[in-house]
Amino acid sequence: MEVTFANGKLARLCSSESQMIRELGPEAARRLGRRLQQLEAAASLAEFRHLPQVRAHQLVGDRDEQISVDLDHPRRLILEATEPVPRAPDGGLDWEAITSVVVIEGADTHARTLRKEPPGDRGS
Repeated sequence: MEVTFANGKLARLCSSESQMIRELGPEAARRLGRRLQQLEAAASLAEFRHLPQVRAHQLVGDRDEQISVDLDHPRRLILEATEPVPRAPDGGLDWEAITSVVVIEGADTHARTLRKEPPGDRGS
């Protein structure tokens, strides 16, 4: 699958292991690197979706065309299919037809950032 990035800062972060470790910490950096490799190796988002621990799902509301993927709790990788977004007959995403994605952001679903948390701040 083709993987691109929403902006240069995100592309630079995701292309440098040392930068990922510095920004995210070693565990999240390892998982982010693994998810990006898995995305690139998959033929479609449907194939990627069925990998263990990926937990990919379509978001709802104003983020309806975005896909959330597990990194490390509570951090998620947010993707979008490239335009035009393929739709299934039921109105959801056509996962099999999605063969190119844009990485929009990494998000801590609570703090809205991908940066590592200071020690002791987890769960507050």
